Amino acid sequence: MTDIEVRAEALPLAERVLVAIPTYNERENVPRIVPAVLELDPRIEVLVVDDNSPDGTGDLVREMQSEWGGRLHLLSREGKQGLGRAYIAGFTWGLERGYGRICEMDADFSHRPEDLLRLIAATDPGEPVDVAIGSRYVNGTVNVVNWPMSRLVISIFGSWYARTITRLPVMDATGGFNLFRADVLRSIDFGRIESNGYSFQIELKLRAWRKGFEIREVPIIFVERESGESKMSKKIVREAVWKVWKLRFLDLTGRL
Repeated sequence: MTDIEVRAEALPLAERVLVAIPTYNERENVPRIVPAVLELDPRIEVLVVDDNSPDGTGDLVREMQSEWGGRLHLLSREGKQGLGRAYIAGFTWGLERGYGRICEMDADFSHRPEDLLRLIAATDPGEPVDVAIGSRYVNGTVNVVNWPMSRLVISIFGSWYARTITRLPVMDATGGFNLFRADVLRSIDFGRIESNGYSFQIELKLRAWRKGFEIREVPIIFVERESGESKMSKKIVREAVWKVWKLRFLDLTGRL
């Protein structure tokens, strides 16, 4: 057993950080992202939420589990049910087991593993932060690498659009690299979540903010995926366009 594994086993679950990584056909990335995350800090564990990937992503995770001393977990779902449902399943799994913090993270290295440490530090004991947002656009800068201009414009406009309509006071409303204290997620009724695609990230932040939790944007560098195919689609974008109006209506009427 390695030194990092010994230190990990000595930690109570409430002090550990569960990193939920949804996957669908990410066989190329999983053998790289899992070690890159787990080697950062003994407090970190990884939960891969796999939607029955045809490329055998789930089977590969099972093969890797013996290497990581119980710090790598797999939640297999019957099929592709959307990003929001995958994260809710991962949150529920982590809350049931008593993890103190849960983080959303992509499998494709668009979220740099080293930036995870900055999110963890922002929510460490003694810090007032309940939700740490890995922000691409905080402080008036754009920290995005290798994105085509069209994708960048859509992303920046999407965050501005969501912020303007919902009044959510964050620069990167649509980003998917976010760390939540367990109390934040416990306060949210997952059964009332309206969104499943691109707008899921907006809704999650909005609900946390409206419940009075402290949110901080932590600057990150976002990098276009190195391998595999993006899951972004026109359908996901269309959902976000009209869903933020519904979220605003629910908020105004006290039903959020």
